[in-house]
Order: sequence, then structure tokens, then C-alpha cells
Amino acid sequence: MTEVTFLTSHDVRTVDYHTAGEPFRIVVSGVPDIPGATVLDRRTAATAPEVDAVRRLLCHEPRGHADMYGCFLVPPDDPGAHLGVLFWHKDGYSTACGHGTIALGVYAVEQGLVAADPDGETSIAIDVPSGRVLARVRSAGGRVEAVTFRNVPSYTVARDVPACGTVVDVAYGGAIYASVPAAAFGLSVTPGDLTELIALGRSIKAALAGHPSARHPSDDRLSGIYGVIFHEDLGSDGDRYHQRNVTVFADGEVDRSPCGSGTAARLALLAEDHPDPRAVTLRHEGVAGGVFLAGVADVTEEAGRRAIVPEIEGTAFRTGEHRFTLDPRDPLGTGFTLR
Repeated sequence: MTEVTFLTSHDVRTVDYHTAGEPFRIVVSGVPDIPGATVLDRRTAATAPEVDAVRRLLCHEPRGHADMYGCFLVPPDDPGAHLGVLFWHKDGYSTACGHGTIALGVYAVEQGLVAADPDGETSIAIDVPSGRVLARVRSAGGRVEAVTFRNVPSYTVARDVPACGTVVDVAYGGAIYASVPAAAFGLSVTPGDLTELIALGRSIKAALAGHPSARHPSDDRLSGIYGVIFHEDLGSDGDRYHQRNVTVFADGEVDRSPCGSGTAARLALLAEDHPDPRAVTLRHEGVAGGVFLAGVADVTEEAGRRAIVPEIEGTAFRTGEHRFTLDPRDPLGTGFTLR
């Protein structure tokens, strides 16, 4: 009953976007304070019942759905960033989100959270659980045209890891992803094969639970296979890769976009053995037809191995503004999911 009392005595208000078809629900009011010295600390604190009730209310049916995604805005780690963010989905809180970072860049400019150049680029620093990312928002005539975000260093974790009768590659792009061609299972990255791909994504994730490749080398709070990326080639040419993917993340959620942090992980795999990683580019298409453009901004070292600093371009569009409430008589409470 505490959860119901909290939610009925406060408005929960959101501004919603989509990035390449993937929803992103930004909560602008109605969330209790989430304590912590850093955004990563706050990610742990957000599991408190009075906070997590808001996540469930917004993700679960009838107000959300099994593939809903969004965030809580929180203070940044220090004054060097404009804002901090906790990303969430129906099963909990993620460590990174590229499509959300793109949407946040658009939101920050459109809401006037930063002083924006109406005919140029505006830089927005955002603290996420995996580190600090930089979104460059490009505008023309006062309208946002695109966002390019510079991600945390990304790198290959392991190659040819056995799972579910095949082998997968594992890479880090702010979260840890297993990557495998859809053709390894006789499938393609199309909506018609999603049921089988979701089942396989769950199975591969379960098979790698506890595997050494699922461990983050320096912070166990970033450990675990977050998603499984099924990909196919669309006509790559030398250093210029053109691929389509669908990422199955959390517990069977489907990313409609090309998946921003997953794109960083894919780019790290493609650039790993290249003599000039900065020459590698990736045109990455999602299962719903959206496109991210990715390149290598820098080469560095992370966790004792060569890493790249990816830059990924996309855009986001506002879909609505909402006020959510919960009737205390409602027997469904914060809702339900059917997957």
C-alpha cells in the first residue's frame, strides 16, 4: 500500500521521444530523490521500492509495454557534466544507452537546458552509469537535425565463446554484448524472425551467465551480458561496413533502433585487428529501418587492451508529453507484462 500512496500523492510527468523507432520516456517530475555520490551509485539506490515503483508504473502495461525504455534524470557526478541519467527498462536499470543519449541531447536543446547554437553544434556532457559521454547536437534554423555522441572506450572482450551450438564474440560498449550472425541459426534480421531471435537471445544470455567474458575487468557493477546482437551484412566494402542488427536485451526486450551502445560494441569488434582503426566506419541499420552512423574518434587503452572511442550519429523526435497516475482502487497496481 506504500507504493500506491506514493504514486497517487504525486504526479509522474514525462516527455517521450523515439530514436530510430525505439521509445525513450524521460521522467521530468514525480520521482523521489535517489541518493548516491555518483550516477553509478544512484543506479544501485534506484532499486529502492519507492523509486522502482515509478519505473514499473511507466514500463508495465497498461501505461507501457514489454519493450518500453526510459530514464530518470539525476544530478551529474560533478559540475563538468550538464546532467546525469539512470536508464531503465521493464527488468531494471542498464549501464548505458546510446539511443537514450541521442534523445537526451535533443531534449536538452529543445527544453532549453543548455544554451544552444541555432545554426551549429551544441555540446552536452552526460554522466551515465558507465561513465561520461558527450552529445554534440547539430541544429539548423533552430531545429535539431542530428546528434553525434562520443561513447566511453569500447573494446573486444573475447572471441569465439561457445554458446547454444555456435560461437559468439563478446564486446563492451558501455554494456557487455554477445554478437553473432543471425545466419548461424538459419535466420535473418527481419520482423518475421523476431520470435525465434528473442528465444535465442534469452538462451545465449543464460548460457553465458557467470562466464568470464561476462565480467567487467574493473567494476563488477558493470558485469553481465546485457544484450545479444544478431547481425547480417548488407554489402560492406573494405573499411566501410554496412550491417543490419537486432539487439535482444534484458529479458527478451527488442531494440527497435540499431542500439547505440551495441553499435559501439560492434564497431570495437570490426576495428579490433585493423591496422588503422580510425578508418573503420559502420552504417548500422535496425530491425525497424532506422540508421546509426558510427566511426572511430580515437584509439586508447582500456583494461589492458586496445580500445576505441566510438562516435555514433542518429536523431530523435518527440512523441508526446504525459501525466501518469494510479487509482488506489486499481487491483493491477503498477501493472503487468505479458513477456
